[in-house]
Amino acid sequence: MAKAQTVDEYLDTLEGPARSRLEELRSLCQECVPEASEAIKWGSPAYVHPSGTILLILDFFKNHSNVIFTPSTKDAFAQDLTGFDTGKGSVKLPYDKPVPSPLLRKMIKYRVHEHVEHGVKWM
Repeated sequence: MAKAQTVDEYLDTLEGPARSRLEELRSLCQECVPEASEAIKWGSPAYVHPSGTILLILDFFKNHSNVIFTPSTKDAFAQDLTGFDTGKGSVKLPYDKPVPSPLLRKMIKYRVHEHVEHGVKWM
């Protein structure tokens, strides 16, 4: 099977909790940054600012998804993320737990702000 070229094609490769999680995160991203475009970056769904800078990337695995921000965005919310597994810029979201939508909204808005106001590019 060919690699997905669009987020819709990527969605078609998922099933079960991964598919519903992508749909939920996709809606959240579109709500928070309607001006961002969807793209596939490094094989995963990404949201790209009109300037061309990646704002965030979504990854999907068997038991969890990851939302990947810049390390500076993740670090700005370190206190709010104490109950989550995190990586350099990633936040792990197990499928058996609800999406922390209020927190992700704040993180997405912060990421847009740090790019627009401070010129923070992708990693």
